[in-house]
Amino acid sequence: MPNSARIAQSAFDGSKLRVILLLDLYEGAQQQFLDAYELMRNQVASVPGHISDQLCQSIENPSQWLITSEWESAPPFLAWVNSEEHVETVRPMHSCVRDTRSMRYSILRETNPTEPLTPEQARSALQVEAREGNGVARHALTFTVKPGSESKVAEILAGYESPQAQVDDTTRLRRTSLFMHGNRVVRAVEVEGDLLAALRHVSRQPEVRAVEEAINPYLEQDRDLSDPDSARVFFTRAALPAVHHVVSGREEPAKVTRHALFYPARKGCGMELARLLAHQDEAAADDPASPVYSSTVFQRDDIVVRLIDITGDLDLDPVASLGLKGAKKAAELERLLDGPAIGVEGSLETERNINRLLSHADMLPVTDRSSAGS
Repeated sequence: MPNSARIAQSAFDGSKLRVILLLDLYEGAQQQFLDAYELMRNQVASVPGHISDQLCQSIENPSQWLITSEWESAPPFLAWVNSEEHVETVRPMHSCVRDTRSMRYSILRETNPTEPLTPEQARSALQVEAREGNGVARHALTFTVKPGSESKVAEILAGYESPQAQVDDTTRLRRTSLFMHGNRVVRAVEVEGDLLAALRHVSRQPEVRAVEEAINPYLEQDRDLSDPDSARVFFTRAALPAVHHVVSGREEPAKVTRHALFYPARKGCGMELARLLAHQDEAAADDPASPVYSSTVFQRDDIVVRLIDITGDLDLDPVASLGLKGAKKAAELERLLDGPAIGVEGSLETERNINRLLSHADMLPVTDRSSAGS
């Protein structure tokens, strides 16, 4: 790829994945935790794409533990960690753990003294180039509300006072964008620094807690935020990870508008659909004529959301706005998209259906807040 596009985040580069989970256990919970880990280990061993895992205990503090796992690539891990099976598998661990921290890394270089590589093999095994970011992490949550409550929920979510942006010396909440599609809510955040620290900071702010309590009666999935297990399960199921982010290397336009587009995938096609849109946005980032300046693709199961910053109106170039530029791309999207779920049936090769898809996919903006200096 030309150096003009900057890919800050991607689950689709083909590199192996290292997952690191840091845990702080309650005193006396070690054996219960070991029993829960054995159950999880036996189940994850059969998950496609899983290579290995290790359980480690600190030699300095016996309450601190570490689980590492290696995966063939990011997509199979994301499919597992976002599944309902995973939610139920790790549930026995919750009562053992005081605090957790999860980190995910692409493996760019490896050294194996028992299998030295020739210079040619070493070069061929390397990822072409490291991703280039600007210190910003991205994440989203999605959940549904009871049909008929959409306008009330939108009013609540649009009216709250923004929480304090500065988390600590190195972490700051940069931007929060909130959209709705029917009764589905999507809240995307951008954080400079430590994403987990920012999410925890925001969850503790009184204005945010008040909003969360206010929308509780309207949620389709019941939750009790005073119960740590209930809150943990809700936010685990609501997680909508960013799987790709790219920004054009050209000079940032004077004015860009943020839109969120909702792409429900056919059953089992969510990751493939997200990959297609990611590759389309990489090409758009290198096209000086494209109205798409930056894009983030979020995916969980068969829910795919594409957050784009564009110049001009969304409908000035529907094909570019939807990520359909290029030969046979409309047919690929048509194969992966659950058209009836979004109100589009028939070929996406027709201008009528492209416009119809754009109209249905375009999510309702509820609020978009940036902190000072962003």
